[in-house]
Amino acid sequence: MTTKTSLQAPYRFDQVGSLLRTPELKAAHKDFADQKISASQLETVQQQEIKKIVAKQVALGLHAVTDGEFSRSWWHLDFLWGLNGVGKYDYQKSYKFHGQKTRTDNAFLTSKISYNPDHPFFKAFKYLNSIVPDGVQAKQTIPSPSLLFRDNRSDNAPKFYEHHTDYLNDLAQAYHETIQHFYELGCRYIQLDDTTWAFLISKLDETKNDPEAQKPFRKIAEDSVYVINKLLENLPTDLTVTTHICRGNFKSTFLFSGGYDVVADYLSQLNYDGFFLEYDNDRAGDFKPLAKIWNHDANKRIVLGLVTSKFPELEDQTQLITRIKEATEEVPLENLALSTQCGFASTEEGNKLTADQQWAKLSLVIDTAKKVWQDAE
Repeated sequence: MTTKTSLQAPYRFDQVGSLLRTPELKAAHKDFADQKISASQLETVQQQEIKKIVAKQVALGLHAVTDGEFSRSWWHLDFLWGLNGVGKYDYQKSYKFHGQKTRTDNAFLTSKISYNPDHPFFKAFKYLNSIVPDGVQAKQTIPSPSLLFRDNRSDNAPKFYEHHTDYLNDLAQAYHETIQHFYELGCRYIQLDDTTWAFLISKLDETKNDPEAQKPFRKIAEDSVYVINKLLENLPTDLTVTTHICRGNFKSTFLFSGGYDVVADYLSQLNYDGFFLEYDNDRAGDFKPLAKIWNHDANKRIVLGLVTSKFPELEDQTQLITRIKEATEEVPLENLALSTQCGFASTEEGNKLTADQQWAKLSLVIDTAKKVWQDAE
């Protein structure tokens, strides 16, 4: 294999995925909920608005564009519900974001899990790929399978599986086949978004003086490594698969805090092509774990999420460049890239900034990268 160039994903300047829903899309969702328009009319509006934001991303100069996740409500649950064997229920409690309450939707196992050839995300990707111009990639985002190991989502697994490993293997296979089908539809860049590692950072920090209490959390970490690496096996060599490790993103709030050091050993084992890591504030810790996560892999790129998507104020470019230089003490500059720390709307509610401020953030990422990397185009 050859070392990645700037024009291979993940790119020197890149983005995580979700974008603020447009007023027109929000109005259409309300009309649909009020039964004023049909599902097909809602889809028409979705596609119209996706076309607009794709054109905006292309105009900015991004090499990989997304549909902003405009065809889903949650960054993770809509995908999980689309797998065979995963159902929807009311969790009865909100996810514990700081200062905000979410809707109480959740997912649970209803049978053995498997690939769904009619997953609605396939249709959404086909539309996105059909409107992306030559020379630009359509980037697909889906949640990591590790999301099923939390929030009671796998509690029913023993009903359907005598052996836990059989469940893990089915989950990995369902994901593998799903990603393979995205590839068959033309996808060459896919990202698995993952809040589980931040959850584990928090829990492993809390239990650091109690090895027995750490065991269930280390089991989640081990299962995650197993399933992720298994699903990545034997995928096409020209498909880039990255991950975004997120600390939670809802109305500009967060779920978890802590540095990557307590999970770096696990992350170093993951066979991804790139890691999007949040480094927008002190909650993320320092850059020291980067060397272990990168693991001296010439073909792996660490994407520094130094520009926050949560707040409208623009970062100082000089400080961004200084921080990138600091990161090179752990990882060579050629194996680094820049992005926002997260998407702008992990749920349809979106973060607390305007569309203009969102585009200004992405423009800052692009301009900064071009000043830092000579091969950034």
